[in-house]
Amino acid sequence: MAVIRIDARNLEPPEPFERVMEALCDLEPQDQILLILDREPHPLYRVLERNGYAWQTTSFDDGRFEILIRAGQRPD
Repeated sequence: MAVIRIDARNLEPPEPFERVMEALCDLEPQDQILLILDREPHPLYRVLERNGYAWQTTSFDDGRFEILIRAGQRPD
């Protein structure tokens, strides 16, 4: 299992979204993407949901969001 790390905190939209979309194309079944942002990516969540990806978002006191993305259904 590999974790593809994308630190997009200093990138302007739509570059973080584009980088995640590129990484999703290369994602193997057991791989995960760790996206690090300084804002919560609500539009990305809709795209992930429509395409069958699961994610877990963790927010931190410093304003950072870490989104772990993988193939599969999102837990309820």
